[in-house]
Amino acid sequence: MIPDTSKILITSDEIKDMVARVAGEINRDYGDRPVLVVPILTGAFIFAADLVRLLKMPVEIDFMQVASYQGTESTGNLKIRKDLSADVAGRDVLIVEDVIDTGRTLVLLRDMLTARGAASVKICTAFDKPSGRTTQIKPDYNGIVVPDEFIVGYGLDLDGRFRDFGDIRVVRDKKE
Repeated sequence: MIPDTSKILITSDEIKDMVARVAGEINRDYGDRPVLVVPILTGAFIFAADLVRLLKMPVEIDFMQVASYQGTESTGNLKIRKDLSADVAGRDVLIVEDVIDTGRTLVLLRDMLTARGAASVKICTAFDKPSGRTTQIKPDYNGIVVPDEFIVGYGLDLDGRFRDFGDIRVVRDKKE
């Protein structure tokens, strides 16, 4: 099967407007307080890059790569593939995610950073799939709510492909 990615769900202009809106909300809430921005690799790197360029407070950026899934099932354990270099103790931390589906990984990550002594931990997502939620987690900064479909583009991928699309597209199977 060759995936069909011809259906555009969210245009690049809509994404640009969303990033500006979310940055405005973050600027309003943090004011001049410094924030440690933690994009979750790999999907959130494009959103985070666009977002931090619009933030007005002092920003430090450090990346994490985490997983709590084996195949399609959550293990309930957080596996850290790349940990932070920065110490979060006493700092305001903003986790930047590409898409929230079940929310399990973010619950574990938020709890871990809180246990490490972060002054606050907030969550910002570009895309939110509340229909897939199995936890009570709610993003503090929410980009665009999306339907329960497999999406790619703007950092989101299918087996490492399609991250480079400037828009968000729905993946549908297509026969060869």
